Amino acid sequence: MSLLLLLLLPFAGSVIAALLPTNARNLESLWAAVVALAVAVPLALLYPQVSAGAVLNERLSWLPGLGVDLVVRLDGFAWMFAMLVSAMGLLVIVYARYYLAPEDPAARFYSLLLGFMGAMLGVVVSGNLIQLVVFWELTSVFSFLLIGYWYHRKDARRGARMAFTVTATGGLALLGGVLVLGHIVGSYELDAVLAAGAQVRAHALYPLALVLVLLGALTKSAQFPFHFWLPRAMAAPTPVSAYLHSATMVKAGVFLMARLWPVLAGTDAWFWIVGGAGLATLLLGAYVAMFQNDLKGLLAYSTISHLGLITLLLGLNSEMAAVAAVFHMMNHATFKASLFMSVGIIDHETGTRDMRRLGGLYRAMPITGTLAIVACAAMAGVPLLNGFLSKEMFFSETVFVSGQPWLEVGLPLAATVAGVFAVVYSLRFGHGVFFGPASADCPRQPHEPVHWMRVPVELLVLACVVVGTLPDWSVGLLLDTAARPVVGGVLPEYSLAVWHGFNTPLLMSLVATAGGVLAYLIFRRVLKRRTARTAPLLNLDGQRLFEGALAAVSAAAAALRRWTGSPRLQPQLSAILVVTLVVGAASALIVPLTWGDRARVPASPAFVLLWVVGGACALGAAWQAKFHRLAALIMLGVVGLALCITFAWFSAPDLALTQLAVEVVTVVLFLLGLRWMPKRVEQDDPRIERRVFWRRRRDLVIALAVGVGLSALSYALLTRQAPLSIAPFFIEQALPGGGGSNVVNVMLVDFRAFDTLGEITVLGIVGLTVYALLRRFRPPQEAIEVPTQQRVGAIGADLRVSSSGDGLPDYMGVPAVLVRLLLPVAWLFAVYLFMRGHNEPGGGFVAGLVVAIAFLAQYMVAGTRWVEDRTRLLPPRWIAVGLLIALATGLGSLVLGYPFLTTHTAHLTLPWLGEVHVPSAFFFDLGVFAVVVGATLLLLIAIAHQSLRAHRQIETPPETQRVSPLQGGAPSGLAEPAPREPWHEGRPLGLGRGH
Repeated sequence: MSLLLLLLLPFAGSVIAALLPTNARNLESLWAAVVALAVAVPLALLYPQVSAGAVLNERLSWLPGLGVDLVVRLDGFAWMFAMLVSAMGLLVIVYARYYLAPEDPAARFYSLLLGFMGAMLGVVVSGNLIQLVVFWELTSVFSFLLIGYWYHRKDARRGARMAFTVTATGGLALLGGVLVLGHIVGSYELDAVLAAGAQVRAHALYPLALVLVLLGALTKSAQFPFHFWLPRAMAAPTPVSAYLHSATMVKAGVFLMARLWPVLAGTDAWFWIVGGAGLATLLLGAYVAMFQNDLKGLLAYSTISHLGLITLLLGLNSEMAAVAAVFHMMNHATFKASLFMSVGIIDHETGTRDMRRLGGLYRAMPITGTLAIVACAAMAGVPLLNGFLSKEMFFSETVFVSGQPWLEVGLPLAATVAGVFAVVYSLRFGHGVFFGPASADCPRQPHEPVHWMRVPVELLVLACVVVGTLPDWSVGLLLDTAARPVVGGVLPEYSLAVWHGFNTPLLMSLVATAGGVLAYLIFRRVLKRRTARTAPLLNLDGQRLFEGALAAVSAAAAALRRWTGSPRLQPQLSAILVVTLVVGAASALIVPLTWGDRARVPASPAFVLLWVVGGACALGAAWQAKFHRLAALIMLGVVGLALCITFAWFSAPDLALTQLAVEVVTVVLFLLGLRWMPKRVEQDDPRIERRVFWRRRRDLVIALAVGVGLSALSYALLTRQAPLSIAPFFIEQALPGGGGSNVVNVMLVDFRAFDTLGEITVLGIVGLTVYALLRRFRPPQEAIEVPTQQRVGAIGADLRVSSSGDGLPDYMGVPAVLVRLLLPVAWLFAVYLFMRGHNEPGGGFVAGLVVAIAFLAQYMVAGTRWVEDRTRLLPPRWIAVGLLIALATGLGSLVLGYPFLTTHTAHLTLPWLGEVHVPSAFFFDLGVFAVVVGATLLLLIAIAHQSLRAHRQIETPPETQRVSPLQGGAPSGLAEPAPREPWHEGRPLGLGRGH
């Protein structure tokens, strides 16, 4: 099976699982198990190849220009972890079927679990570092959702937030480290990075890359000082803890350190940072685990300690220590997952995980007790179990470390102390829960679970026993296969025999076991009676520190926002412009702004006059914008018209056409928006007038300075030569490559079609968002009143509604007839612009604006009710159909084996027309046309609908109106229902009444 297909299979399974009935636990678990099995079996069949030293690769081109492709790379180490992820996932899925309650949403659980499986597989088989970081962050997202699965519980929400904050922040640091590594090596390919270890370690940026990568790894594996998130993540369901927090997610950090061990290890910085963090985590986690009363809390801190052991081994800069680290990754996954599942069984059958309320369970649960005791013994490092072998290898490496005298003595001593702690917390679980008198405080009568709930635990405990008694036969070849890529291809000599004679590591094991048993016998009653949440001598609460830091950061951000921000738009714009001006001026001081030597075009008096008029209108619009909005809008339209003429003057007819259409739409938008703004009231207070006077002069100075600066910058750029311009390429390739002679249109729908697809998507989103925001908007009371010139008696009753009953004022009769006649003409003109757009000025964008303007004219002259009684526009469908057409055009090229949105041209011979060439970009442009029509209509009609709301407020009988206390008894818009949608059912649009 394809490696890429194996990687995508869990994600596809996740989507399907989410669509299954949420209460179908059997179907959900069966489907998830089939998906996990479909991943594990093909991976297992690849073992002969990877064991022979082969590195399997598959590549899917993604961003070849940036050296970023989707690469799946499978060597022995990645194979071992992939098998761990898929096989352990299968066992957890079987276990979860019997753990989850009937009311728990099974669809969400299995969908998230399969999604996490896919993300974790992506981490371990990524052959590109950027790709690895993407999957790395995906594991953080899925773990956040899984930890917060029971989101109705406060501890689950807090634990999920803490885990995501810490691990995702570490992921950002990892991204920085990966970028530095790629810069040093010159490639993000994992093969190239692994082969450049000496180059990386000798580079000046090595310390920076090391620190950033280790921040990502240490946060993910809950290493000191980032260990505090893992105990709080125990609020997750126990199957999640068994999967994420024993075998997969928390191992991602140590996986990364082992993966990059040939590149980053071997230096003093690596030894002290990695070894120091590992040693501190090993001792701290083991010490705190002894004092936990919650079984999952005990396992969480013991997991932290064992991950610290693996990290310490990787930090010793020894090949044999790296082999021992890989071995303990495998062993820890088996006995810790079985212990988590055992805790889930205990909690499921007794109703509690509190060890103070548990005791003597072996009599009621002998099989579960036996399994848990064996797993606890493996965790403590008892002989003839797998944990003993990797612990002996760890003790051996601490003994043989060479360095300063205090290190040679202190490291074995610290390892022995950690072993003592491990025995104590293992006895607290194995002996304290299952032996002694039965607890009278147990919530439920304990009993054995259903057999299939216990099967995954039995298989994992069996693995602990088989590996512990027959290590070389059972796991020797697997360890060789997994460890060889970590150490660089040549394994050191080692033996997995159970007995190596009486030596120092064995003596350390005996001391640790005897010391742990003795300490447990002395302190077991004290430990069981403890009620304090923190361990002795360690009064720091990680959750409290984290939440305090989070609150402090939030408060500081709020204070900074209050100091630098403002709810008013004008100060915000002023601040942006002033900062831009300061930065630009500073840049000009560093690099003087000079004009280029490009040949100048002689000035034309007509063109100068055009810009004098445009500039005067711009100043006039700014001056009149406060109290004379209509005059300002008219002058702003003149500025837009000057720009249209400028584009046409410089031989840019496409831009001129588009600018003209956009200008019309913009003016309509301003007209509709200004209609519902409250009237400005001039202030008579001289102090306010003085303040306004100086503020407007200040704003004028800022505007002139920014305008002059941008003009100078534009002039400096335009007067320079452009030797690296891409314009010649587009001009030369427009016809042969894009099938059209209109370079601008070919760029939009072919060369830069992906950008255009994103732009029309944003346009559709904006239209829908504006509609959603305005759907419940109510105009202010002072804006609802009919303008003075339209009131009866103000000018004359003959200006009111026509007696003919069509709802139109008599003075709008002639314009109404004209705009109805204009509609088919506008459609014909739009079709003309659209059809000629690939070779002449035009295209889908400007054609869409022309059609939208024609419909808007109907609304402006005939009124909203008249138009919607006669037509069915359906703007959201225009947007949806347009996006689908554009997307289908791009997918069609993929189906034919070409890159997304590649253009093809068909030459057709049609009757009467002769030969016609039809490029595929024609259909993409059709999608652009539809989206522009739909978004423009939806946006502006949403504003136009305020007139319906205003009239309804006035027409509502007094007895049905609500009274707003803020308006002194005036009618309130809160009582008015939402208007009809602008795409409701209606009759076809006619040219006049009676048609």
